[in-house]
Amino acid sequence: MAYPNIEAILDDGGDITVGRVAGECVAAASTSYDCPVMLVRREGESFVALLRRLDRSIGKAWDSETIIDEVNG
Repeated sequence: MAYPNIEAILDDGGDITVGRVAGECVAAASTSYDCPVMLVRREGESFVALLRRLDRSIGKAWDSETIIDEVNG
């Protein structure tokens, strides 16, 4: 399974993090200058589905030049 946007973040020296924030499972993508995506794992969402949604959300954030933040509202 390919994750081109996640690979682009990593190739550019950025990070992908999956862990707990305030009791929620969160997947975040960060670059050297911002954090374009922070997603909260949905109930029943598989880990693979979360990564797929993270990859798509990175692309959307870059295309629209906006931040996607499900953690802070």
